[in-house]
Amino acid sequence: MNEYKELSIQGLWKNNPAMVQLLGLCPLLAVTATVINGLGLGIATTLVLIGSNVTVSLVRNFVPNEIRIPIFVMVIAAFVTIVQLLMNAFTFELYQILGIFIPLIVTNCAIIGRAEAYASKNPVNFAAYDGLMMGLGFSIILVVLGAMRELLGYGTLLTGADLLLGAWAENLEIIVFQTESPFLLAILPPGAFLGMGLLIAAKNVIDKQVELRQQQKQEKKVVQRARVTGTDI
Repeated sequence: MNEYKELSIQGLWKNNPAMVQLLGLCPLLAVTATVINGLGLGIATTLVLIGSNVTVSLVRNFVPNEIRIPIFVMVIAAFVTIVQLLMNAFTFELYQILGIFIPLIVTNCAIIGRAEAYASKNPVNFAAYDGLMMGLGFSIILVVLGAMRELLGYGTLLTGADLLLGAWAENLEIIVFQTESPFLLAILPPGAFLGMGLLIAAKNVIDKQVELRQQQKQEKKVVQRARVTGTDI
């Protein structure tokens, strides 16, 4: 259980591939103009992460060190192709919107990095969970950044939900405010960079607050121990 807890903390917060490792920024900044775009890419990336981690873990004892990276890339490419075909079949319009960024998942350093750093050294159950947590951490940032940009740019949330979830999701769109023209800074690449910077800054502030509280707790414990020792003497 401790290993699963550590993997969850690392993937979702401490070692988040988007905010800490700063990997996969090209698709992250390019497709997060809306929540649904970010969620679609996040789900695709998570599926590839889980599949590639499991496969790499299964074959780790049979792959020579000299050719492990090419083998890992081939495994990742196979799962990207599977995801690409599934999206082409079931979410074609969203697949067209995401475009080149689906096949580019192959080159996402976060996926290759997890295959090399973790999946190739650990059993299948831990490797699969690591892929899930890293994928969720990446997806959360995609969705949050997409929500920020969509809200500021268009005044809406969950626009185009039917592209991912089907016709029943057409009514999920939330109109927060009406706008005659979109706020271009939010929906263009500069808005993505600014939004990502704000998310990273917020994480750093939270981390510092948590660290400060932990230090204060440690200092209180030291003071309490000193008082107890002094009383005993």
